[in-house]
Amino acid sequence: VHSLLFISGGICIAQSLKIPHSHKQENFDKIIRLLLDTRYARAVVLFTSDEDIRGILNASKRADQVGHFLWIGSDSWGAKISPVHQLEEAAVGAVTILPKRATIAGFDAYFTSRTLENNRRNVWFAEYWEENFNCKLMSSSKKEDTSRKCTGQERIGIDSKYEQEGKVQFVIDAVYALAHALHNMQRDLCPDVSGICEDMDLAGGKKLLKYIRSVTFNGSAGTSVTFNKNGDAPGRYDLFQYQMDNNSSPGYKNIGQWMETLQLNDMQWPNGQTEIPSSVCSLPCRTGERKKAVKGMPCCWHCEPCDGYQYQYDATSCKLCSYNMRPNPNRTACQPIPIVKLEWHSPWAVIPVFLAMLGIIATIFVMATFVRHNDTPIVRASGRELSYVLLTGIFLCYIITFLMIAKPDVAVCSFRRIFLGLGMCISYAALLTKTNRIYRIFEEGKKSVTAPRLISPTSQLAITTCLIAIQLLGVFIWFGVDPPNTIIDYDEQKTVNPDQARGVLKCDITDLQMICSLGYSILLMVTCTVYAIKTRGVPENFNEAKPIGFTMYTTCIVWLAFIPIFFGTAQSAEKLYIQTTTLCISMNLSASVALGMLYIPKVYVIIFHPELNVQKRKRSFKAVVTAASLTTRLSHKTSDRPNGEAKTELCENVDPNSKFHHIRVHKPSPNYSTGLVLKNCL
Repeated sequence: VHSLLFISGGICIAQSLKIPHSHKQENFDKIIRLLLDTRYARAVVLFTSDEDIRGILNASKRADQVGHFLWIGSDSWGAKISPVHQLEEAAVGAVTILPKRATIAGFDAYFTSRTLENNRRNVWFAEYWEENFNCKLMSSSKKEDTSRKCTGQERIGIDSKYEQEGKVQFVIDAVYALAHALHNMQRDLCPDVSGICEDMDLAGGKKLLKYIRSVTFNGSAGTSVTFNKNGDAPGRYDLFQYQMDNNSSPGYKNIGQWMETLQLNDMQWPNGQTEIPSSVCSLPCRTGERKKAVKGMPCCWHCEPCDGYQYQYDATSCKLCSYNMRPNPNRTACQPIPIVKLEWHSPWAVIPVFLAMLGIIATIFVMATFVRHNDTPIVRASGRELSYVLLTGIFLCYIITFLMIAKPDVAVCSFRRIFLGLGMCISYAALLTKTNRIYRIFEEGKKSVTAPRLISPTSQLAITTCLIAIQLLGVFIWFGVDPPNTIIDYDEQKTVNPDQARGVLKCDITDLQMICSLGYSILLMVTCTVYAIKTRGVPENFNEAKPIGFTMYTTCIVWLAFIPIFFGTAQSAEKLYIQTTTLCISMNLSASVALGMLYIPKVYVIIFHPELNVQKRKRSFKAVVTAASLTTRLSHKTSDRPNGEAKTELCENVDPNSKFHHIRVHKPSPNYSTGLVLKNCL
């Protein structure tokens, strides 16, 4: 049976089962269960005895599988009634075969004339006689008792039914084939000898087999008898099907024959089907699935879907799409992964753009207000030069939002590199210069009355410009080492589900490069914060020390929140949107904090309380540094006057360029200690 695994023509064996010798019901039930393991393999070829055929049909009936299996019987089944007796319903549709045979004229007369007397040479004839006539011979070795004794006068065909056995033709032809082979062998090996010579006696069976396979003669039925190279005679078969309909009783119907070609007609399928039923071990796999063969069952397979980024390459294999492709919906080929970018209408872009537009409007309004009131005391006292520099930096912090959301190209990527850290750098360079000036003034004032160097507006602008130049130098070096370009990142949004995969169009800027670009600005911010902490004890409202301090504290909190969000989403499929939005909002908030704390109060006074925007008495810078020194000395003397206070009030001119300053010293009363108050006097 295993040789059938290699039969060509699309026929394959899903299972090969053996029927145990013990004809137990449970054995046949087990066979049916095993056959149902390959449910779609419905055609069952039976090489079995009559009793086994009945056992199989009975088991299929008990399993309620009548009509499921398509039985194909070998010539051992043929057109016999006994295998299907009382199992007609289960056997309907069974196709059986019988070797094509003919009735041999003269054999019936010869065989019916055989008696116990004239056929003693056949040692099995006596046993046949007892079985055929249901009697017992006196010389029989059978131990069963029978009520009837054989007389020896019985006649075949008269006292019993007789029908010529269908294989008589083949027995006669087989005898003649051997006879022709022996004749040809004797003629070749013993040409001059009658009978068997020594060469023929020693020839052996293999040589005889060679002669048998080479014989050709007309057989008893008038057909040619030949053998092929494998020793098989030409196949000639009649095909039968066990049919049952309402118009006739069940029975075998000749539906065709095989004589080198198949001639088939009058087939009838179970349940009234008109199409040929399918019998396969496994159903064809759906599109996008590959066949995985079952070990030891070459015609059986499991269907496995091509998953992930695989597509069906052929019936048995899947292949991975290239890095910029994904499988199409039915997984028969690959298609390009869609390209996306941050769109203006995306919620990720709407919020930072809205904040940036508000900030730009507010910045322009503040700048216009300062320009219009450029010579008023409040504007002059805030340090006009650095104020305009700081406003420029704040404006650029808002502008970067639009560059981060714009469609990436070489020009946009170039401007991103330039302005990404430039706005923050300009802002914090100006603030650092301011806080450093305040710190140096009061530190120098504690030591001497000599003014520190580089505190004039020109010096302040020069320092700020140098700090900004460092940022620009780093950007230009970046341009030279790694020219701006755009890339499509297919890994950022390569999700488990390929239908959701996207290629991200973005500038060729890594997270590390972005942080390095912002790193110098963050360093300026941290340094400015340190100076803000050191000048926190400066008298209130002196050169914006405290507002700058609050600005820096708030800004540090914003950027401390930015860093974990930025790096924490590095593996997210929404990385592009989250990081861009977070960066834009952080820069917008930083700019808004500086604008709100440093400029809005001044604009409020300029617009709504112009009466406060007036010139006060002036004092010299020497008085300022003297007051700073005096603050320290007076703090020690108060301990000698516990019941009195000497209050010294220093009013700083709103114009840092003024040469005239004023000190008001209130004479102490006997009951008060001495102190110093340093103020802006407007």
